[in-house]
Amino acid sequence: MLDMKWIRENGEQVQTVANQKGIAVSITELLKWDEKKRLLQQEADTLREARNKLSYHIGTLVKQGALDEAEQNKRNVKEINEILCITEAGLADAERQFDKLFELVPNVVSPDTPYGRSDAENLELKRVGTPPSFDFEHKDHMILGGLHDMIDIPRGVKVAGSRNYYLKGAGVLLHRAVQQLAIDLLIQKGFTLLDVPLMVRTEAMSHTGFFPLGEDQTYRLTDEDKWLVGTSEVPMVAYYANEIVDVENPVKLAAASVCFRSEVGSAGRDVHGLYRVHQFAKVEQVIVCKADPGLSEALLQEITANAEQLLQCLELPYRVMAVCTGDMSQKTYKQYDIETWMPSRQSYGETHSSSNLHDFQARRSNIRYRDDSGVLRYCHTLNNTAVASPRILIPLLENHQEEDGSIRIPAALQPYMNGLKRLTQGK
Repeated sequence: MLDMKWIRENGEQVQTVANQKGIAVSITELLKWDEKKRLLQQEADTLREARNKLSYHIGTLVKQGALDEAEQNKRNVKEINEILCITEAGLADAERQFDKLFELVPNVVSPDTPYGRSDAENLELKRVGTPPSFDFEHKDHMILGGLHDMIDIPRGVKVAGSRNYYLKGAGVLLHRAVQQLAIDLLIQKGFTLLDVPLMVRTEAMSHTGFFPLGEDQTYRLTDEDKWLVGTSEVPMVAYYANEIVDVENPVKLAAASVCFRSEVGSAGRDVHGLYRVHQFAKVEQVIVCKADPGLSEALLQEITANAEQLLQCLELPYRVMAVCTGDMSQKTYKQYDIETWMPSRQSYGETHSSSNLHDFQARRSNIRYRDDSGVLRYCHTLNNTAVASPRILIPLLENHQEEDGSIRIPAALQPYMNGLKRLTQGK
Protein backbone atom coordinates (compact mmCIF):
# COMPACT_ATOMS: atom_id res chain seq x y z
CA MET A 1 0.00 0.00 0.00
CA LEU A 2 0.96 3.64 -0.32
CA ASP A 3 1.39 6.12 2.51
CA MET A 4 -2.00 7.78 3.08
CA LYS A 5 -0.47 11.21 3.59
CA TRP A 6 1.23 10.86 0.20
CA ILE A 7 -2.06 9.83 -1.41
CA ARG A 8 -3.78 12.94 -0.01
CA GLU A 9 -1.10 15.10 -1.64
CA ASN A 10 -0.96 13.14 -4.91
CA GLY A 11 -4.50 11.87 -5.43
CA GLU A 12 -4.64 12.77 -9.11
CA GLN A 13 -1.44 10.83 -9.85
CA VAL A 14 -2.72 7.78 -7.98
CA GLN A 15 -6.02 7.89 -9.89
CA THR A 16 -4.14 8.07 -13.19
CA VAL A 17 -2.13 4.95 -12.31
CA ALA A 18 -5.28 3.12 -11.19
CA ASN A 19 -6.89 3.93 -14.53
CA GLN A 20 -3.82 2.80 -16.43
CA LYS A 21 -3.69 -0.49 -14.52
CA GLY A 22 -7.40 -1.05 -15.06
CA ILE A 23 -8.27 -0.95 -11.35
CA ALA A 24 -11.77 0.34 -10.60
CA VAL A 25 -11.19 2.56 -7.58
CA SER A 26 -12.19 6.17 -6.98
CA ILE A 27 -9.48 8.11 -5.19
CA THR A 28 -11.99 10.94 -4.69
CA GLU A 29 -14.24 8.53 -2.78
CA LEU A 30 -11.25 7.25 -0.81
CA LEU A 31 -10.29 10.77 0.23
CA LYS A 32 -13.91 11.52 1.17
CA TRP A 33 -14.07 8.52 3.49
CA ASP A 34 -10.59 9.28 4.81
CA GLU A 35 -11.70 12.79 5.78
CA LYS A 36 -14.93 11.51 7.32
CA LYS A 37 -13.08 8.83 9.24
CA ARG A 38 -10.60 11.33 10.67
CA LEU A 39 -13.35 13.79 11.66
CA LEU A 40 -15.40 11.08 13.36
CA GLN A 41 -12.27 9.80 15.12
CA GLN A 42 -11.59 13.29 16.46
CA GLU A 43 -15.22 13.63 17.56
CA ALA A 44 -15.13 10.23 19.30
CA ASP A 45 -11.87 11.10 21.06
CA THR A 46 -13.32 14.43 22.24
CA LEU A 47 -16.47 12.74 23.54
CA ARG A 48 -14.47 10.08 25.40
CA GLU A 49 -12.27 12.74 26.97
CA ALA A 50 -15.33 14.73 28.12
CA ARG A 51 -17.02 11.59 29.46
CA ASN A 52 -13.92 10.55 31.37
CA LYS A 53 -13.52 13.98 32.95
CA LEU A 54 -17.17 14.01 34.05
CA SER A 55 -16.96 10.45 35.37
CA TYR A 56 -13.86 11.32 37.40
CA HIS A 57 -15.53 14.48 38.71
CA ILE A 58 -18.63 12.58 39.84
CA GLY A 59 -16.67 10.75 42.51
CA THR A 60 -15.29 14.02 43.86
CA LEU A 61 -18.77 15.59 43.97
CA VAL A 62 -20.18 12.60 45.88
CA LYS A 63 -17.38 12.84 48.44
CA GLN A 64 -18.14 16.55 48.84
CA GLY A 65 -21.84 15.83 49.31
CA ALA A 66 -22.84 17.68 46.13
CA LEU A 67 -25.26 14.93 45.18
CA ASP A 68 -27.54 17.00 42.92
CA GLU A 69 -24.58 18.15 40.84
CA ALA A 70 -23.27 14.57 40.79
CA GLU A 71 -26.64 13.35 39.47
CA GLN A 72 -26.59 16.03 36.75
CA ASN A 73 -23.10 14.88 35.73
CA LYS A 74 -24.34 11.31 35.54
CA ARG A 75 -27.12 12.42 33.19
CA ASN A 76 -24.53 14.28 31.12
CA VAL A 77 -22.35 11.16 30.95
CA LYS A 78 -25.34 9.14 29.76
CA GLU A 79 -26.07 11.68 27.02
CA ILE A 80 -22.42 11.65 25.94
CA ASN A 81 -22.46 7.85 25.81
CA GLU A 82 -25.53 7.90 23.60
CA ILE A 83 -23.87 10.37 21.22
CA LEU A 84 -20.61 8.41 21.37
CA CYS A 85 -22.44 5.20 20.46
CA ILE A 86 -23.82 6.85 17.31
CA THR A 87 -20.43 8.38 16.51
CA GLU A 88 -18.60 5.06 16.93
CA ALA A 89 -21.10 3.33 14.66
CA GLY A 90 -20.52 6.01 12.04
CA LEU A 91 -16.77 5.68 12.51
CA ALA A 92 -16.90 1.90 12.08
CA ASP A 93 -18.86 2.32 8.85
CA ALA A 94 -16.43 4.98 7.59
CA GLU A 95 -13.50 2.69 8.38
CA ARG A 96 -15.13 -0.19 6.48
CA GLN A 97 -15.79 2.02 3.45
CA PHE A 98 -12.27 3.43 3.62
CA ASP A 99 -10.60 0.01 3.98
CA LYS A 100 -12.59 -1.40 1.05
CA LEU A 101 -11.25 1.34 -1.22
CA PHE A 102 -7.77 1.57 0.30
CA GLU A 103 -6.96 -2.08 -0.39
CA LEU A 104 -7.63 -1.42 -4.10
CA VAL A 105 -5.19 1.49 -4.37
CA PRO A 106 -2.36 0.53 -6.74
CA ASN A 107 1.34 1.07 -6.41
CA VAL A 108 2.68 3.89 -8.55
CA VAL A 109 4.90 2.95 -11.50
CA SER A 110 8.48 3.81 -12.32
CA PRO A 111 9.16 6.77 -14.65
CA ASP A 112 10.57 4.39 -17.28
CA THR A 113 7.54 2.08 -17.30
CA PRO A 114 5.95 2.28 -20.78
CA TYR A 115 2.32 3.27 -21.09
CA GLY A 116 0.05 0.67 -22.68
CA ARG A 117 -3.30 -1.05 -22.35
CA SER A 118 -2.21 -4.71 -22.61
CA ASP A 119 0.76 -7.03 -23.04
CA ALA A 120 0.63 -6.23 -26.77
CA GLU A 121 2.15 -2.87 -25.87
CA ASN A 122 5.02 -4.16 -23.75
CA LEU A 123 8.34 -2.79 -24.95
CA GLU A 124 11.09 -5.09 -26.19
CA LEU A 125 14.43 -4.17 -24.63
CA LYS A 126 16.72 -6.82 -26.06
CA ARG A 127 16.96 -10.22 -27.73
CA VAL A 128 19.47 -12.92 -26.90
CA GLY A 129 20.09 -15.93 -29.12
CA THR A 130 18.73 -16.77 -32.54
CA PRO A 131 15.56 -18.84 -33.06
CA PRO A 132 16.41 -22.12 -34.80
CA SER A 133 15.83 -22.45 -38.53
CA PHE A 134 14.65 -25.99 -39.17
CA ASP A 135 15.17 -27.62 -42.57
CA PHE A 136 12.49 -30.15 -41.69
CA GLU A 137 8.89 -30.02 -40.49
CA HIS A 138 9.34 -29.33 -36.80
CA LYS A 139 6.98 -30.71 -34.17
CA ASP A 140 5.33 -29.05 -31.21
CA HIS A 141 5.97 -30.12 -27.62
CA MET A 142 2.84 -32.27 -27.45
CA ILE A 143 3.85 -34.37 -30.45
CA LEU A 144 7.39 -34.64 -29.12
CA GLY A 145 6.03 -35.53 -25.68
CA GLY A 146 3.95 -38.29 -27.27
CA LEU A 147 6.88 -39.67 -29.28
CA HIS A 148 8.96 -39.93 -26.12
CA ASP A 149 6.06 -40.96 -23.86
CA MET A 150 6.73 -37.95 -21.60
CA ILE A 151 3.39 -36.11 -21.46
CA ASP A 152 -0.09 -37.53 -20.92
CA ILE A 153 -2.82 -34.89 -20.91
CA PRO A 154 -5.86 -37.15 -21.58
CA ARG A 155 -5.27 -39.08 -18.36
CA GLY A 156 -4.58 -35.83 -16.51
CA VAL A 157 -7.98 -34.56 -17.64
CA LYS A 158 -9.62 -37.87 -16.77
CA VAL A 159 -8.28 -37.74 -13.23
CA ALA A 160 -8.27 -34.01 -12.42
CA GLY A 161 -10.22 -32.15 -15.10
CA SER A 162 -9.17 -29.68 -17.77
CA ARG A 163 -5.66 -28.23 -17.87
CA ASN A 164 -4.18 -31.07 -15.90
CA TYR A 165 -1.52 -33.49 -17.05
CA TYR A 166 0.86 -36.27 -16.17
CA LEU A 167 4.60 -36.06 -16.82
CA LYS A 168 6.29 -39.42 -17.32
CA GLY A 169 9.81 -40.75 -17.47
CA ALA A 170 12.17 -38.28 -19.14
CA GLY A 171 9.49 -35.59 -18.84
CA VAL A 172 9.67 -35.79 -15.05
CA LEU A 173 13.47 -35.86 -15.13
CA LEU A 174 13.59 -32.71 -17.27
CA HIS A 175 10.96 -31.05 -15.07
CA ARG A 176 13.08 -31.70 -11.99
CA ALA A 177 16.39 -31.03 -13.71
CA VAL A 178 15.58 -27.45 -14.72
CA GLN A 179 14.42 -26.72 -11.18
CA GLN A 180 17.55 -28.14 -9.61
CA LEU A 181 19.76 -26.25 -12.05
CA ALA A 182 17.97 -23.02 -11.07
CA ILE A 183 18.33 -23.80 -7.36
CA ASP A 184 22.05 -24.53 -7.70
CA LEU A 185 22.63 -21.29 -9.62
CA LEU A 186 20.82 -19.25 -6.94
CA ILE A 187 22.63 -20.93 -4.05
CA GLN A 188 25.93 -20.07 -5.74
CA LYS A 189 24.77 -16.44 -5.76
CA GLY A 190 24.09 -16.36 -2.02
CA PHE A 191 20.38 -17.11 -1.89
CA THR A 192 19.01 -19.01 1.11
CA LEU A 193 16.79 -21.89 0.03
CA LEU A 194 13.43 -22.32 1.79
CA ASP A 195 10.80 -25.04 1.70
CA VAL A 196 7.59 -23.06 2.17
CA PRO A 197 3.94 -23.63 3.13
CA LEU A 198 1.71 -24.04 0.08
CA MET A 199 -1.44 -23.20 2.07
CA VAL A 200 -1.60 -19.72 3.58
CA ARG A 201 -4.10 -17.57 5.44
CA THR A 202 -6.08 -14.80 3.78
CA GLU A 203 -3.98 -12.15 5.49
CA ALA A 204 -0.82 -13.52 3.84
CA MET A 205 -2.43 -13.18 0.40
CA SER A 206 -3.76 -9.72 1.19
CA HIS A 207 -0.61 -8.39 2.84
CA THR A 208 1.54 -9.48 -0.10
CA GLY A 209 -0.78 -7.71 -2.54
CA PHE A 210 -2.42 -10.72 -4.22
CA PHE A 211 -5.85 -10.03 -2.69
CA PRO A 212 -8.47 -8.74 -3.16
CA LEU A 213 -7.92 -8.50 -6.93
CA GLY A 214 -6.47 -11.99 -7.34
CA GLU A 215 -9.04 -14.01 -5.41
CA ASP A 216 -10.65 -15.40 -8.56
CA GLN A 217 -7.29 -16.88 -9.61
CA THR A 218 -6.76 -18.68 -6.31
CA TYR A 219 -8.03 -21.98 -4.96
CA ARG A 220 -9.56 -21.85 -1.47
CA LEU A 221 -9.86 -24.73 0.96
CA THR A 222 -13.55 -25.17 1.73
CA ASP A 223 -14.60 -23.95 5.19
CA GLU A 224 -11.06 -22.89 6.06
CA ASP A 225 -9.19 -19.61 6.01
CA LYS A 226 -6.56 -21.21 3.75
CA TRP A 227 -5.62 -20.67 0.11
CA LEU A 228 -3.29 -22.57 -2.23
CA VAL A 229 -0.49 -20.29 -3.37
CA GLY A 230 0.16 -19.44 -7.01
CA THR A 231 3.75 -18.51 -6.19
CA SER A 232 6.13 -19.03 -3.28
CA GLU A 233 6.58 -15.25 -3.27
CA VAL A 234 3.62 -15.16 -0.87
CA PRO A 235 5.04 -17.36 1.92
CA MET A 236 8.57 -16.00 1.41
CA VAL A 237 7.53 -12.37 1.87
CA ALA A 238 5.05 -13.27 4.63
CA TYR A 239 7.96 -14.98 6.43
CA TYR A 240 9.00 -11.52 7.66
CA ALA A 241 5.51 -10.03 8.20
CA ASN A 242 5.26 -7.76 11.26
CA GLU A 243 8.99 -7.99 11.88
CA ILE A 244 11.95 -5.61 12.01
CA VAL A 245 14.51 -7.15 9.67
CA ASP A 246 18.27 -6.72 9.44
CA VAL A 247 18.82 -5.64 5.83
CA GLU A 248 22.31 -4.23 6.15
CA ASN A 249 22.90 -6.73 3.39
CA PRO A 250 19.90 -7.53 1.18
CA VAL A 251 18.03 -10.66 2.30
CA LYS A 252 17.98 -13.10 -0.63
CA LEU A 253 15.56 -16.02 -0.49
CA ALA A 254 14.69 -18.77 -2.96
CA ALA A 255 12.11 -21.54 -2.95
CA ALA A 256 11.12 -24.40 -5.20
CA SER A 257 7.45 -25.17 -4.80
CA VAL A 258 4.34 -26.52 -6.43
CA CYS A 259 1.94 -23.71 -7.37
CA PHE A 260 -1.76 -23.55 -8.24
CA ARG A 261 -3.84 -21.15 -10.36
CA SER A 262 -7.50 -21.40 -11.22
CA GLU A 263 -6.98 -19.49 -14.51
CA VAL A 264 -10.50 -18.06 -14.39
CA GLY A 265 -11.25 -15.95 -17.45
CA SER A 266 -8.55 -17.45 -19.66
CA ALA A 267 -10.74 -19.91 -21.57
CA GLY A 268 -9.64 -20.17 -25.17
CA ARG A 269 -6.36 -18.34 -24.46
CA ASP A 270 -3.00 -20.17 -24.58
CA VAL A 271 -4.61 -23.45 -23.57
CA HIS A 272 -2.73 -25.79 -25.92
CA GLY A 273 -0.57 -28.37 -24.20
CA LEU A 274 1.47 -27.30 -21.18
CA TYR A 275 1.39 -23.52 -21.61
CA ARG A 276 -1.44 -22.66 -19.21
CA VAL A 277 -2.18 -25.30 -16.58
CA HIS A 278 -3.64 -25.36 -13.08
CA GLN A 279 -0.69 -26.97 -11.30
CA PHE A 280 2.95 -26.22 -11.96
CA ALA A 281 6.30 -25.78 -10.22
CA LYS A 282 8.36 -22.63 -9.80
CA VAL A 283 11.75 -21.68 -8.46
CA GLU A 284 11.22 -18.17 -7.14
CA GLN A 285 13.62 -15.45 -6.03
CA VAL A 286 12.61 -12.89 -3.37
CA ILE A 287 14.75 -10.06 -2.05
CA VAL A 288 14.09 -7.80 0.95
CA CYS A 289 16.32 -4.72 1.14
CA LYS A 290 16.65 -1.13 2.31
CA ALA A 291 14.28 1.51 0.98
CA ASP A 292 16.87 2.76 -1.45
CA PRO A 293 15.50 3.16 -5.01
CA GLY A 294 18.98 2.88 -6.52
CA LEU A 295 19.68 -0.32 -4.62
CA SER A 296 16.37 -1.99 -5.45
CA GLU A 297 16.77 -1.03 -9.12
CA ALA A 298 20.22 -2.69 -9.15
CA LEU A 299 18.75 -5.78 -7.50
CA LEU A 300 15.96 -5.90 -10.10
CA GLN A 301 18.63 -6.04 -12.79
CA GLU A 302 20.43 -8.74 -10.78
CA ILE A 303 17.49 -11.11 -10.38
CA THR A 304 16.52 -10.61 -14.01
CA ALA A 305 20.08 -11.49 -15.01
CA ASN A 306 19.83 -14.66 -12.89
CA ALA A 307 16.82 -15.78 -14.92
CA GLU A 308 18.63 -14.89 -18.14
CA GLN A 309 21.61 -16.96 -17.07
CA LEU A 310 19.37 -19.98 -16.65
CA LEU A 311 17.98 -19.55 -20.17
CA GLN A 312 21.50 -19.21 -21.50
CA CYS A 313 22.43 -22.45 -19.73
CA LEU A 314 19.42 -24.06 -21.41
CA GLU A 315 20.63 -22.64 -24.75
CA LEU A 316 17.26 -21.03 -25.48
CA PRO A 317 16.61 -17.82 -27.47
CA TYR A 318 14.72 -15.19 -25.49
CA ARG A 319 13.87 -11.53 -25.26
CA VAL A 320 13.42 -9.15 -22.31
CA MET A 321 10.31 -6.98 -22.23
CA ALA A 322 9.52 -3.84 -20.22
CA VAL A 323 5.98 -4.44 -19.00
CA CYS A 324 3.56 -1.61 -19.68
CA THR A 325 1.11 -0.06 -17.23
CA GLY A 326 -1.92 -1.98 -18.50
CA ASP A 327 -0.20 -5.34 -18.05
CA MET A 328 1.07 -4.67 -14.51
CA SER A 329 -0.46 -5.89 -11.29
CA GLN A 330 -1.72 -3.65 -8.50
CA LYS A 331 1.41 -4.14 -6.41
CA THR A 332 4.12 -3.63 -9.02
CA TYR A 333 6.32 -0.55 -9.38
CA LYS A 334 8.45 -1.84 -12.26
CA GLN A 335 8.40 -5.14 -14.13
CA TYR A 336 10.27 -7.08 -16.76
CA ASP A 337 8.96 -10.19 -18.50
CA ILE A 338 11.28 -12.64 -20.22
CA GLU A 339 9.79 -14.41 -23.22
CA THR A 340 11.36 -17.53 -24.69
CA TRP A 341 11.14 -18.56 -28.34
CA MET A 342 8.58 -21.32 -28.91
CA PRO A 343 8.77 -22.73 -32.46
CA SER A 344 5.24 -24.16 -32.39
CA ARG A 345 3.85 -20.68 -31.73
CA GLN A 346 6.33 -19.01 -34.10
CA SER A 347 6.68 -16.38 -31.41
CA TYR A 348 8.07 -15.72 -27.98
CA GLY A 349 6.04 -16.86 -24.97
CA GLU A 350 6.34 -15.54 -21.42
CA THR A 351 8.38 -17.82 -19.17
CA HIS A 352 9.76 -15.46 -16.48
CA SER A 353 8.80 -12.27 -14.68
CA SER A 354 10.78 -9.83 -12.49
CA SER A 355 9.25 -7.15 -10.30
CA ASN A 356 10.36 -4.31 -8.04
CA LEU A 357 7.60 -3.35 -5.60
CA HIS A 358 9.43 -0.62 -3.66
CA ASP A 359 7.80 -0.47 -0.20
CA PHE A 360 4.22 -1.24 -1.33
CA GLN A 361 4.28 -4.89 -0.25
CA ALA A 362 6.32 -4.23 2.90
CA ARG A 363 3.82 -1.60 4.07
CA ARG A 364 0.96 -4.06 3.71
CA SER A 365 3.01 -6.78 5.44
CA ASN A 366 4.55 -4.40 8.03
CA ILE A 367 8.14 -5.40 7.23
CA ARG A 368 10.53 -2.76 8.52
CA TYR A 369 14.19 -2.07 9.26
CA ARG A 370 16.11 0.58 11.19
CA ASP A 371 18.03 3.03 9.05
CA ASP A 372 21.41 4.50 9.98
CA SER A 373 19.67 7.01 12.25
CA GLY A 374 17.70 4.29 14.04
CA VAL A 375 14.42 5.33 12.40
CA LEU A 376 12.06 2.52 11.40
CA ARG A 377 11.39 2.41 7.66
CA TYR A 378 9.54 0.02 5.38
CA CYS A 379 11.71 -2.28 3.28
CA HIS A 380 11.70 -2.66 -0.48
CA THR A 381 10.80 -6.11 -1.85
CA LEU A 382 11.51 -7.73 -5.21
CA ASN A 383 10.67 -11.06 -6.84
CA ASN A 384 11.53 -13.07 -9.92
CA THR A 385 10.59 -16.41 -11.44
CA ALA A 386 13.92 -18.16 -11.93
CA VAL A 387 12.11 -20.95 -13.78
CA ALA A 388 8.55 -22.27 -14.12
CA SER A 389 7.85 -25.81 -15.27
CA PRO A 390 6.26 -27.47 -17.19
CA ARG A 391 5.97 -24.29 -19.31
CA ILE A 392 9.75 -24.17 -19.78
CA LEU A 393 9.55 -27.67 -21.28
CA ILE A 394 7.78 -26.19 -24.32
CA PRO A 395 10.82 -24.26 -25.63
CA LEU A 396 13.23 -26.83 -24.22
CA LEU A 397 11.74 -29.68 -26.25
CA GLU A 398 10.86 -27.66 -29.34
CA ASN A 399 14.09 -25.72 -29.82
CA HIS A 400 16.34 -28.73 -29.30
CA GLN A 401 14.46 -31.22 -31.48
CA GLU A 402 16.14 -32.93 -34.42
CA GLU A 403 14.76 -34.29 -37.67
CA ASP A 404 14.45 -37.86 -36.41
CA GLY A 405 12.39 -36.69 -33.42
CA SER A 406 15.25 -36.97 -30.94
CA ILE A 407 15.84 -34.10 -28.50
CA ARG A 408 19.24 -32.73 -27.62
CA ILE A 409 19.86 -32.07 -23.94
CA PRO A 410 21.85 -28.88 -23.23
CA ALA A 411 25.24 -29.51 -21.63
CA ALA A 412 24.26 -27.68 -18.42
CA LEU A 413 21.34 -30.09 -17.90
CA GLN A 414 23.19 -33.30 -18.65
CA PRO A 415 24.60 -33.76 -15.10
CA TYR A 416 21.01 -33.62 -13.82
CA MET A 417 19.92 -36.19 -16.42
CA ASN A 418 22.44 -38.87 -15.38
CA GLY A 419 24.78 -37.77 -18.17
CA LEU A 420 22.18 -38.31 -20.91
CA LYS A 421 23.01 -36.18 -23.98
CA ARG A 422 19.88 -36.70 -26.03
CA LEU A 423 16.46 -38.24 -25.82
CA THR A 424 15.66 -40.80 -28.48
CA GLN A 425 12.33 -42.48 -29.07
CA GLY A 426 11.71 -45.37 -26.75
CA LYS A 427 14.30 -44.18 -24.19
